Amino acid sequence: MNHQYSKTEMMAIACSRRIKNEDIVFCGTGLPMLAAVTAKMTHSPYCTIFFETGAMDPFMLEIPLTVADPRVMYNSSHIGGLADAFSYMQNRRTGPSVLGILSGAQIDIHGNLNSTSIGKYDSSRIRLPGSGGACDVATSVGRTLIFMKHESRRFVEKVDYLTSPGWLAGGVSRQDAGLPGGGPEGVITSLGVLSFDDETKKMYLSRYYGFTSPNEIQANTGFLLDISQAEQEAIPTPTELRILREQVDPLKLILH
Repeated sequence: MNHQYSKTEMMAIACSRRIKNEDIVFCGTGLPMLAAVTAKMTHSPYCTIFFETGAMDPFMLEIPLTVADPRVMYNSSHIGGLADAFSYMQNRRTGPSVLGILSGAQIDIHGNLNSTSIGKYDSSRIRLPGSGGACDVATSVGRTLIFMKHESRRFVEKVDYLTSPGWLAGGVSRQDAGLPGGGPEGVITSLGVLSFDDETKKMYLSRYYGFTSPNEIQANTGFLLDISQAEQEAIPTPTELRILREQVDPLKLILH
């Protein structure tokens, strides 16, 4: 790239900016971890990070490679297990405060995710890892953010398999289905940030990065996208980049 920051850095920082001080962040491996720790080291020092392996609010002396890395346990407020983590998300008192960070192989205009099968399930061209705990997160927590590589083959009219529900068919369909969680708030991609209309729950382009444009984003989306509201996302500040590179991931375990 002809810039002083990479796409990975831009995505991590764009996501971190959307993590609030009061958030309890259910965090996965890779970009979610970069975003959550960057937020905690910059504007949201009181956000709480926890992992599906049961560690709650660890001290991130070094960035863990996976959620099972022993480093997620260091100086944690609580060390439990898988059942503890998912019970916390699904608890009616604590669940609404949880922010889940997800990803998938496909996403549609209403934020539904596929991480199970490309093509029909019974005759799939590619079989993917499946839900893991993503469906539990998508249906239980107060809100979700989604990481996606922005390609037309990933942003599709209809997902081949519904692994993790977003806003289902839009409108009030999620509530009608009885899903307790709040649904997706935004999609952080390699080209920009997408949000969801308050009423229709359709995806629209809210931010584009300095190295791309709304038209380029539309060209890489497999459905018609509202780009009329798009504004440029602020470029990473020197402070954000320094913290991300020197404190969050100085060994470049995730950054590239």
